[in-house]
Amino acid sequence: MPRWAKDPGIGNKLINARSETVEEKPSFREAFRRRRCIIPADGFYEWRREAGRKQPFFFRMRDERPFGFAGLWERWEGEGEVINSCTILTTEANEVLRPVHDRMPVILHLEDYESWLDGDPRRLDLAKGMLRPYPGEEMVGYPVGSSINSPRNEGAGLVERLTVNSA
Repeated sequence: MPRWAKDPGIGNKLINARSETVEEKPSFREAFRRRRCIIPADGFYEWRREAGRKQPFFFRMRDERPFGFAGLWERWEGEGEVINSCTILTTEANEVLRPVHDRMPVILHLEDYESWLDGDPRRLDLAKGMLRPYPGEEMVGYPVGSSINSPRNEGAGLVERLTVNSA
């Protein structure tokens, strides 16, 4: 949520930032220059439209190691309230995600973490160079059950591969 926003509700529309335009968009420009962060994860979901419904897929590293998304953070203050927020940068999908979705989160390589967090605006070209699809050969994705669609559901079962019973 940009610090200049009058209404904190705008943050709901800014959960992702397109890496191709992050430098130009007023909502993200200053955070990209000075407030980059890493959002830890061990997987993420995307949905593919199939026969009039959305089929969820889970994506992770092939070796199941945790990783970090390229993110930006902001601190909004207004009317006695302080809200810290972040957004995940996205890029075009790699070959693993492309059959499901045309975009994917920017996943940083471990060796790039320190440079990504370097807030020196003179090194923006280095940061921009990290905004690319992660190598598909290091990732896997598979369909999961629709129980992920409800925020009330929790647990390891949400990432289990969906098996299709043939009758």
